[in-house]
Amino acid sequence: MEQYVIKPWATRDDSQPTPVDWDMQVPPEVDAIAELVMKEYEMSVKSKTLITSKPDKGGAIWRIETDKGPRSLKVLHRTPERSLFSVGLQEYVVKQGARVPALIPARDGKLFVEKGGKLWIVTDWITLAQATKVDLAGAQELCYGLGEFHRHSKGYVPPKGAKNSSRLYRWPNYYQKIAKKIGWMREMAKAYRETAASNSILSVVDKYERQAMDALERLKASAYPRMVQMGEPHWGVVHQDYGWSNGQNGPGGLWVIDLDGVAYDLPFRDLRKLITSTMDDMGVWDLTWMRGMIEAYHRANPLDRESFEVLLIDMALPNEFYKHLKEMFYDPVTFLNTEAEAILQRVLSTDQTKDQALAELAKDISQYQPGDYTQVVVPATPVPQSPASASDEAKWQLASPTPAAQVESKPAGVESQEQSKPVDVKPQEESKPVDVEPGKVIRLPEKERKSVRTAAPAKKPPVKEERPVEAARESGKREKEKLPEVVLFPNPGLPAAEATMPASKQRKRLKPRVATVKKAGVKPAKKKAASTSSAKTASRTGKKASAKLPAGKALKKTGKSNATTKTGTQLAKRSSSPQGTQHAAVKHPYKKAAAPSRKLTSNQAKKPRAAKAKKTGRTMR
Repeated sequence: MEQYVIKPWATRDDSQPTPVDWDMQVPPEVDAIAELVMKEYEMSVKSKTLITSKPDKGGAIWRIETDKGPRSLKVLHRTPERSLFSVGLQEYVVKQGARVPALIPARDGKLFVEKGGKLWIVTDWITLAQATKVDLAGAQELCYGLGEFHRHSKGYVPPKGAKNSSRLYRWPNYYQKIAKKIGWMREMAKAYRETAASNSILSVVDKYERQAMDALERLKASAYPRMVQMGEPHWGVVHQDYGWSNGQNGPGGLWVIDLDGVAYDLPFRDLRKLITSTMDDMGVWDLTWMRGMIEAYHRANPLDRESFEVLLIDMALPNEFYKHLKEMFYDPVTFLNTEAEAILQRVLSTDQTKDQALAELAKDISQYQPGDYTQVVVPATPVPQSPASASDEAKWQLASPTPAAQVESKPAGVESQEQSKPVDVKPQEESKPVDVEPGKVIRLPEKERKSVRTAAPAKKPPVKEERPVEAARESGKREKEKLPEVVLFPNPGLPAAEATMPASKQRKRLKPRVATVKKAGVKPAKKKAASTSSAKTASRTGKKASAKLPAGKALKKTGKSNATTKTGTQLAKRSSSPQGTQHAAVKHPYKKAAAPSRKLTSNQAKKPRAAKAKKTGRTMR
């Protein structure tokens, strides 16, 4: 059983209806591991009931009846290193006084059990009830509880071995992605003109793309660059999936559950998601609800003037338009012919009140006090917690941490001692603070990008860009993996062979092959037609090309190889076809330099004249 690794056990196509028991089943291997995990705790289990599962991710929650009362057993679907980040946060906020289920230690003192390649946790079962959605009071309860959770998470530093998770420095990249994807929507609508929603999308896509670009420029000019320099522990973590299902009323107030996706970020990002999704559900941007939700959050976790400004900018971004219409990238024909038109009309109807509501809300900025962001910049990636004793260190130690997690848990700019070769991309590059002044362009590093060392820092020649339509069609597959930028020709003044290979190898590639003539009495092998470069060399030097040799003697090398190499290089350089240059210099390294390509250029001799020169031994002029 220890050999079994838990993975997603079922997937579902979005075009198909969800099965009735979709989230109410687990493989027998996972259920058997759950039995082993429960034996790691000081409790006697009477019964076990599956509450819900995530078949497409590999997670599940059980309610177990024990001699210590009802408890919850949960398998976290992320990697152990990533789950350790959230487990450490859960214990931290409980100690700070947050209403979050406390983790129960296992027999070995750890707050988790590692089995099946995943982390398992056990907590007391808390009886909860959803806050009401029908009035503002329920929304304010939800926002107040969210503010409490954010306040208690400030200062959190993950335990050693945890994979750091942060979105604090990625706001400009996210805004740029939204603008780019909305531009792809235009190309998709043009490519599928015959679909039902094509014309409707083309009529509004320019407006939403402009909104995204305007929001990006406002973010650059705001206090965001100075705010993120305060560091990740200063702001704490966000839930990332907060709503009426993960914030519920219980003993003493509102409880926050399902913390396995927490990450560092500006905390009011959770508040923005909650407000915009509520306005989308209501079908109107209600100023009373917006003010009430922000005020409730402000009472629990005070906002300053800069935070309120960035919150307004984040709400101005066309989040709902992008969220609902991005489905076209996965199945454009079906989506644009069936659901897109109705969804688009609902979004447009809701957004009719958005601009006016945000303009009125912006007048409240004077009610918030300015923040102080003049402190010295702290390290971007927090240093892992220093254990007070050896027992504390063993308390968080994973059974088999992966090398990737060990690297990512290091501070930014610190290389692993096990690395023997220099790397171009440093760990946690995404978490580096942005050292720019307001109003300047922010260029944050992307984790997926890798720098490529080139021979010369010359300008890159024009490269054929990817068609937006083709890129949009593949966006669903390429969302999580970005290709590095590769400089094909570091020096545009040279052909591909000279830019990428030493001169000695180039001459070796372009040097003609010479075969030994057979013994006397045997008909010598026929030579191939002389190359254009050899014909031109002979015409310039005045020497005639020899056609016959004495029997039994090998053909001696002459000093023409250098000239031939030079001439062949010139031909490759003058060739107007990139394919021809690559054919001569790269694809066939051991072939004669007879011709850079099959097509004859203007400076090459025709085949009949070259053949006649070989037979007569005379230079054809």
